Amino acid sequence: MSYDILIVGGGIVGAGAARDAAMRGLKVALVEQRDLAYGTSSRSSKLVHGGLRYLEQREFSLVFEAVSERRVLMEIAPHLVNPLGFLFPVYQGAKFGPFTLNIGMWIYDGLSLFRSPKIHKNLKAREVAEEEPSLSRDGLRGAPLYYDCSTDDARLTLENALDAQAHGAELFTWTKVQGFLRDEAGRISGVRAQAAHGGAEIELHARVVINATGPWSDSVRNPDGSRPKLLRLTKGVHVVVPRERLPLRHAVVCAHPDDKRVLFAIPWGDRTYIGTTDTDYEGAPEDVACSAADAEYLLACMARYFPGARLGPDDILATWAGLRPLISGEGSASSVSREHEILVDADGLITIAGGKLTTFRKMSAEVVDRAVAMLRLTGALTKPLPEAYTARQPLPGAVGWPEDDDATRVETMVKEVAEVDDATASLLVSTYGTRAMDVVRLIAADLALGAALSEGRPERLAQVDFAVDREVARTVCDVLMRRTQLYYRAADQGLSAAPIVAKRMQQKLGWTDERRDQEIAAFEEEVARSRRWRQGTA
Repeated sequence: MSYDILIVGGGIVGAGAARDAAMRGLKVALVEQRDLAYGTSSRSSKLVHGGLRYLEQREFSLVFEAVSERRVLMEIAPHLVNPLGFLFPVYQGAKFGPFTLNIGMWIYDGLSLFRSPKIHKNLKAREVAEEEPSLSRDGLRGAPLYYDCSTDDARLTLENALDAQAHGAELFTWTKVQGFLRDEAGRISGVRAQAAHGGAEIELHARVVINATGPWSDSVRNPDGSRPKLLRLTKGVHVVVPRERLPLRHAVVCAHPDDKRVLFAIPWGDRTYIGTTDTDYEGAPEDVACSAADAEYLLACMARYFPGARLGPDDILATWAGLRPLISGEGSASSVSREHEILVDADGLITIAGGKLTTFRKMSAEVVDRAVAMLRLTGALTKPLPEAYTARQPLPGAVGWPEDDDATRVETMVKEVAEVDDATASLLVSTYGTRAMDVVRLIAADLALGAALSEGRPERLAQVDFAVDREVARTVCDVLMRRTQLYYRAADQGLSAAPIVAKRMQQKLGWTDERRDQEIAAFEEEVARSRRWRQGTA
């Protein structure tokens, strides 16, 4: 098998690059050692934002790029990228007072060319208390209310990959790169890869190979450690609590009482999540997890801002931890630039690293531009290519989405196809966009697929079929962690749903009983790993 461009890494940048290249008419393959969005791209703060704090570091170009991309993503993925109000409470003794913050907010709105979801406004202390009753009033002077966006990072990655596939790209998930193929001159000409679960070893030839593996970038381009490290990895941890324990109407920007680091408390349906930490990390990327110190750090901040909530370790339902693949730099983890870099090694390998979720589309376009330039330089590409219109082409779930962004209209259409309750219709539309219609058609054809995956929750068995048949899910973890997110949202983290999902996947994929039991055990281990901080073993 031979391709123009082969991309190693199925995170947001790899998926975005595959989409961009395929839309230009290039023959593309994407190889991912686990599931799409397995790493950083499903473990972020789930925000599409300009990065207000980067104004303090005078990274105006980064903020402008980010707020511009925020607007693009709101247009091509309105079902996944949703406006969210952020309160930035100002207390006595704060580093920046209301006047200074107001200036910063006007700059922030201005850099977006005043196309933020809404222009900010300044609230007095009394108004803040009305908006967020649980927020501490001790020394409160007021708060700007500004707007960025929330997203489902795993689904944003998935839909980019699915759209790449629709434009001709081939996806090889659960396929680990074992090494590079090289031509007579020593230049990289493809990869040797091994499919998981005893699958065959394959050779994939390519004129250009892109390394988009995020935290694994150094180990891919530098397996023997002979080159200086490109990355500085920092760990970001989030914890999830029941909404009734911390009910919020808006995201709240918090400055930690110990080190003044900015973190957020964010409403998330029937849950609230808190994060993120930002500490240097030296271990294997796949081993990153929440520690007891991480959880204590986040809870200490909540005790300052929401003392009445009295949040404690027993309130934490789930955790996630991810790594930022930052370009090496001096200073604290929080001060390292979020800019990205594209590096071309002497053997022709192109590596892209750094950056942030919000700017993935622009990063993807830039790395594909570099690959196309290499193809032309080597004479492998002589014909003109069509324009990549990734900023205008809606992602799959946004095709046919109402121009006025009225999700309730789509929910009504969903309920006309199959008898599902309001909570399920809302969940399906917010998850799949207009593709929710395809999910409920499965229920209409087979009412058994309308069964709940977890008691009292809106997720349905049809989502398992859809994940396997239409969304390249191949493991129970794929379904419960990245297709439905029961791992984060269910009170038991999806443990009771795992046997149901495994049985259905066994039927669809022809698993043996042994493989089915292995899949359940693998998911149980993921849940146990997310809880190790309680024993101090993470």
